Amino acid sequence: MFKIINYLFQSMLIYFFFLIGIIFRIKISRKIFSSLFSFIGPFFKSKKILNKNLGIYSKNISEKIKKEIIKGMWKNYGMTFIEYMFLDFFKKQNSHIIIKGEENLSPIKNGKPVIFVSGHFANFELMSMEITKKNIKLATIYRPLNNIFLNPLMEYLRKKYVCKNQIQKGIKGVREAINYIKNNHSIALMIDQRVSEGEKIEFFGKPALTTTLPAQLSKKYNLDIIPVYIERISVDKFELKFLDIIKHSNSQDKVDLTKKLNKILEKMIIKNPNQWIWTHNRWK
Repeated sequence: MFKIINYLFQSMLIYFFFLIGIIFRIKISRKIFSSLFSFIGPFFKSKKILNKNLGIYSKNISEKIKKEIIKGMWKNYGMTFIEYMFLDFFKKQNSHIIIKGEENLSPIKNGKPVIFVSGHFANFELMSMEITKKNIKLATIYRPLNNIFLNPLMEYLRKKYVCKNQIQKGIKGVREAINYIKNNHSIALMIDQRVSEGEKIEFFGKPALTTTLPAQLSKKYNLDIIPVYIERISVDKFELKFLDIIKHSNSQDKVDLTKKLNKILEKMIIKNPNQWIWTHNRWK
């Protein structure tokens, strides 16, 4: 009961924040919530987890760099949070984003689906949105929010503006993903969070439970994998890049392929550590 009441109060506060965002519009709201999250974020998330994660990321990291990364993370977190109220703007416009590496979409242009993989960088929702804006048939795998009062809104926004084909993670979700693949849809999923059903695979030199689903789907259905990276290069401008294709190989072990994906993810984080979400207990 306490958890339900807590979720209710959390959702009321968040809906109030969303209302503020709608009133002040996107430009001012980004300023408000980047500052607000920088101030209140540390009160809600464990400093112990942040310090542990950054210590794994770099054993020689200084306190100054840690503070810079954490501050940058909260600022980006705040902007991404309020940008949910303006997904319709991003859906209709192209001025906010620079897209690179489109030549790596060649398998799709040749009529074959692929698996898109990425992590929680910058405004990560824009990755699937931009893929669908290219008229690519896509289904995305997502983890629903724990908060039962917020999750319906998030699912509505994602289905309406990001990608209409949303697959909830889990065994049922895997079956759905397979059906979409059989209907010539590409699949997009995040590979940077801990999953209980995953394999312990090195991530920044320390074993972390990691999903092997992209590798399994790639092997079973002969699909190429395309890593996608997004970065906020200014307050209101993003750069999205489709990285080099990872060709499917029936002989490659799923663990070896997942190790390769983790290495790619590491490089993405190193490029701009301020824009990855360090609050997740990745190495639990």
